[in-house]
Amino acid sequence: MKIALVHDYIKEYGGAERVLEAFHGLFPEAPVYTSVYLPQYLGPHRERFQAWDIRPSWLQYIPGKAKLISPLRLLAPLVFSRLDLSEYDVVIVSATGAYEPNLIKTKGKNQRALHLCYCHTPPRFLYGYKTAREWKNNIVLRLLGESMNHVLRLVDYRSSQHVDRFIANSEEVRRRIKKFYRKDAVVIYPPVITVNQLTDTKNKQRDYYLTGGRLARAKHTELAIEVCTRLKLPLKVFGIAFAGYGEDLKRLAGPTVEFLGEVADAEKLSLMAGAKAFLFTSEDEDFGIVPVEAMSQGTPVIAHRSGGVRETVIDGTTGLFFDDLTTESLMEAIKRFEKKKWSSGACRKQAEKFSMARFRASVRQVVEKPR
Repeated sequence: MKIALVHDYIKEYGGAERVLEAFHGLFPEAPVYTSVYLPQYLGPHRERFQAWDIRPSWLQYIPGKAKLISPLRLLAPLVFSRLDLSEYDVVIVSATGAYEPNLIKTKGKNQRALHLCYCHTPPRFLYGYKTAREWKNNIVLRLLGESMNHVLRLVDYRSSQHVDRFIANSEEVRRRIKKFYRKDAVVIYPPVITVNQLTDTKNKQRDYYLTGGRLARAKHTELAIEVCTRLKLPLKVFGIAFAGYGEDLKRLAGPTVEFLGEVADAEKLSLMAGAKAFLFTSEDEDFGIVPVEAMSQGTPVIAHRSGGVRETVIDGTTGLFFDDLTTESLMEAIKRFEKKKWSSGACRKQAEKFSMARFRASVRQVVEKPR
C-alpha cells in the first residue's frame, strides 16, 4: 500500500513525536507531511529525523516561525485543507491537538485514500483542559481568544468528520472523541520502552525522587518541587520548560532539587532506574508515556488521579494516586509511599503491556481492515 503520514508540526520531541517515530518505523517509505519542521529544536533527538522524507508546508518559509507556533494555528486550517493526499491508499494523521491536520483532502477524482487519525487528544485549549500558557489571565487576550476559539471549535468539528477511522491513545481520549466529535474510536496505546531495553539496576541505590518530561503548566511540576523542598527530599527534574515556566520552577526549588535540562533516552532510563519513585503531577493527562517508561525500569509512580494515567498505573501495586492538586495531597501520598515496599518486577510486568510489538500489530490490523 502507498501510505503517507501527517503530523501537526515537528519542533519538540515528546510523546506524540515518539508515536510518529513508531509509525515511521512501521512504514519507513511513507513521507511525512507537516506544517513546519524545526530540527534545531529537537535537541539530542534531531538525528532520529534526518533520513526521513519530511515535507513541510509553505509556513516553513515564514521568518520567526519558531516563536509563532501558537499563532500559526489560525493559518494551519488553510494549510492542511489545501493538502491533497488522495493519491495514497492510506493516510495516517497523527493529531496532537495543536492544529487541524484532519482537514487534508483524501478524496480525488479517481482515487480515495483511507483517512485514519491517531488522536492524542482533541485540542485541549478548545475544550477547557489545562494548557501550557495562562492566556486567560489577560482580559484582552481572553476576549479575543474565546472569540477565536469559538470559530476554531467549529473548524475542529468539521475537521473530525473527514476521518474514516479514529484511533485513540487511551480510553480517556476515546471518551473525548465521542463527546466532542460524536465519533467512535478504537484504543491503541502508544508504544513504550519495555523490559527488553532495561538499564542495569543492580547497583542503583534508589535514593531520590524523579520527575520531568515536557515541563508545562498543565503538568504541575511545581507541586513536586514544593513538596520535595518542604520535606527536604532529593528530587531530580529533567526536561525543557515552556512559556516562562522554568523560571517559576527554579524560584520555588530548594537545595534538594536538581534541574538536569533535556536528557537523551539512555540517561533518562538510567535516572528512572535509580529513582525511588517517579512523581507524575499532570492534570487530565491524555495518556502519559513517561510513567510507563518509569515502570519499565522497575520504578513505581506517584500520580494525580486523572486522565490516562489511571489506565496504566495499578494503585497499590505499581504506584499510588493522590486526589487533589495540592501540596498537602501529594505530601500525604509520598508519606504513604515511604511506608510500603514496592515490587520492581510488578512494575516491569505492567509496562510490558505497552510494547512496540503490540502497537505495531494493532495498527496493522486497523490499516488492513476492509473498508
